[in-house]
Amino acid sequence: MEVSVETLAHGTKVCISRAHRFGTDAMLLSGFARPRRAETAVDLCSGCGIVALRWHDLGHRGPCRAVEVDPEGTSLLEQALAEDAALGHITPVCADLNELRGDGLAHLVAANPPYFTGGFVSPKSARATARHEGGCTLEQVAAAAAALLRDGGRFALCHRADQFARVCAVLSAAGLEPKRAAFAKQKAGDVPWLVLVEARKNRRPGLRFEPDVFMEDEGGRPSAQLQKIYREGM
Repeated sequence: MEVSVETLAHGTKVCISRAHRFGTDAMLLSGFARPRRAETAVDLCSGCGIVALRWHDLGHRGPCRAVEVDPEGTSLLEQALAEDAALGHITPVCADLNELRGDGLAHLVAANPPYFTGGFVSPKSARATARHEGGCTLEQVAAAAAALLRDGGRFALCHRADQFARVCAVLSAAGLEPKRAAFAKQKAGDVPWLVLVEARKNRRPGLRFEPDVFMEDEGGRPSAQLQKIYREGM
């Protein structure tokens, strides 16, 4: 496995491979919903550990489990942790989220789950697992999050914007009531390509829409809004 290193805004190193790298969706998710400094957090579908590492980069120091089914992804996070003692509050967990024991302790759970239910499936196992629902459906992710969260705890995920209605229905059915949502668009006037949703366990309905997030400004450059999210979160 060939490993390279990316450095986040405040110096945290992320080890990546060709199979396990991160994109804008993970950066937006980790900025959209962040644990408070000492809160207990869980990063599901963790990949190389980007969400857990980004939370650390933004100031989180509480217990954080990063759950990933692919040993290669877990190995990348372990390499990052070995290089920085300050990351000791993060625990890599190589496991199928369907087999996790729900302890009802987490303040925040986040997931960047597989988005696709059909179409072309990559012959590369790691890419197929990351992109297509198989042994990790949206329903299973929501059930795992609900079991891990304390009452009133927060679950955040990103998904395709055209799946927003399904996301809300699945979360509500799992006892996770959608409370905040934001759409990401390439630029003003475009249709959204991503939706970010934060739900709370066992709370009443009531959804607030945050301002849209634009990737580019009118000149096609990374927007000031996006640059701020990368530095500070949302």
